Amino acid sequence: MELIFHKYQGTGNDFVILDNRDERYNELTNEQVRFLCNRRFGIGADGLMLLNNANGYDFEMKYYNADGRESTMCGNGGRCLVKFAYNIGIHKEKYSFIAVDGPHDAEIDEDGIVSLKMKDVDEIKDYHSDFILNTGSPHYIKMTHNVLDFDVYKKGKDIRYSNTFAKDGINVNFVERKNNDEIIVRTYERGVEDETLSCGTGVTASALVCYHNERGFNDVTVQTKGGKLSVEFDRTDDDVYRNIWLCGPAEKVFEGSLDIK
Repeated sequence: MELIFHKYQGTGNDFVILDNRDERYNELTNEQVRFLCNRRFGIGADGLMLLNNANGYDFEMKYYNADGRESTMCGNGGRCLVKFAYNIGIHKEKYSFIAVDGPHDAEIDEDGIVSLKMKDVDEIKDYHSDFILNTGSPHYIKMTHNVLDFDVYKKGKDIRYSNTFAKDGINVNFVERKNNDEIIVRTYERGVEDETLSCGTGVTASALVCYHNERGFNDVTVQTKGGKLSVEFDRTDDDVYRNIWLCGPAEKVFEGSLDIK
């Protein structure tokens, strides 16, 4: 099968994207996805996405981790897919698409920044002085110092494969607060089983934990190894998080074709 692919990245979180509106890639196997995401033998990416038709929406987002398995929501992936949709001619002032965790809205501003509305978050759990929450994907948040010198791979893997989380997996974020409204985040991602340069749902989760206004509007700047993102949200009186927007760049890298068995 000849496969036409597009490569996109959002703050270094990179993805293979396939236009599947004609359903030509419906039979893509997990093994083929794993090959395409392999950085030595395939194209190389943290994940793969299909852009599908969806009744009542501009498109559907179907996401696979680099290990070949269909996965939960990917924030940077969603932003990249919106930019891809624009580039293939789906031009909207506001986008509405459906993903595995439900509907999402998105916008692209005049500077090319893609803002993606994330799911509401109703609970942040305390876990041995750390935090667990779900922003479309499950995340573990650990506050730390000198995060740029931290062994994210080893410490993240230890938590991800601990007895509590080994079965279903969890993404592990190490977070350093620079000031009231700016943090640094590094993430070990399940499915990739390594540190990625950025993780959109992880950045979102970290920003919610690091709110700077007890009530009302928050705007947190997040530095990742791949660049800067911002997370805007409202924190309500009952500690619920609403109107969560993940904002940042999303860029096309290249496109091409290859034959895949």
